Amino acid sequence: MDRAKLLPQALPSRRRLLQSTALATLATALLPSTRAGAKPQGFDYPPSEWSPAHTSNYTVADRPTSHPVDFVIVHVTQATYANTLGIFQNPKKQVSAHYVVRSSDGHIAQMVRERDIAWHAGNWDYNTRSIGIEHEGWVDRPAYFTDVLYEKSARLTAAICDRYGVPRDRSHILAHYEVPGSDHTDPGPHWNWTRYMRLVAAA
Repeated sequence: MDRAKLLPQALPSRRRLLQSTALATLATALLPSTRAGAKPQGFDYPPSEWSPAHTSNYTVADRPTSHPVDFVIVHVTQATYANTLGIFQNPKKQVSAHYVVRSSDGHIAQMVRERDIAWHAGNWDYNTRSIGIEHEGWVDRPAYFTDVLYEKSARLTAAICDRYGVPRDRSHILAHYEVPGSDHTDPGPHWNWTRYMRLVAAA
């Protein structure tokens, strides 16, 4: 037996305890804020919930220093909200978006920091210069495009536009199908762009 294990262990000094407490407090402050029993708030949009995508599914960056942010790209998931989160958290999927909006109540999950590059547009140049917002639903099922989904998403888009100086117009708030080279059709013919842009303008 190691004799050293039989000797009394030195107690940490008061200074060491205070330093440890201060470091723990600082580390907690750097995380998204939480309330008792609540999920962590999003980093860039506090009304959202932080639900991180797997690090294999996006590119770490330092936007807007490394790349300008010029666009918001609107997507529809073609899956449920829960399944979409699972896809973005699966390292084998190689896909992500910055935000996902739930149909039933407009709840928003932030999955990638806005400074990082999510893999959502199918075009690397547009990925580097955009924020991607996924909306729960299917392009051929307009019932998923609820009032609260439009309202909460529009507020998010308006906040992103204000943060990066992106004009609130259809030249800068794009459908996924409008990205050059895209083979997608979302958000599809049932997405009400007139209503959405009116809500973005008013937010």
